[in-house]
Amino acid sequence: MLRQPSEASLQPSSSHSSEGSPDLGDRVREALRQVIDPEIGYNIVDLGLVYDVAVKEGGVVCVTMTTTTPGCPATNYLKGGAAEGASNVPGVEFVDVQLTYEPRWAPEMMSPDAKAYLGIR
Repeated sequence: MLRQPSEASLQPSSSHSSEGSPDLGDRVREALRQVIDPEIGYNIVDLGLVYDVAVKEGGVVCVTMTTTTPGCPATNYLKGGAAEGASNVPGVEFVDVQLTYEPRWAPEMMSPDAKAYLGIR
């Protein structure tokens, strides 16, 4: 479910707080890159499965995500991985993972790296 960070995943995020360090939402999103879809073999962020990471007062994080299909057999695995990955980020006190199918996932939602990995142009 989780993998060790690669050198690329340790690169700084483009969004930073005024102190120059990534904000909590960015750090959670980076942590979610360690959650690998077991059927596809790539991380849920770059697959486009994570729609939103919202940070609320007190370190409460709400992750809105989807799966590639509504009947995906890996749904609970992916939700659990997202919750575990987000909860391991310093500053996160509580994680709520919500599943949605609006909008429906489509291959166009993948990052260029994920598309290249899967041979999609």
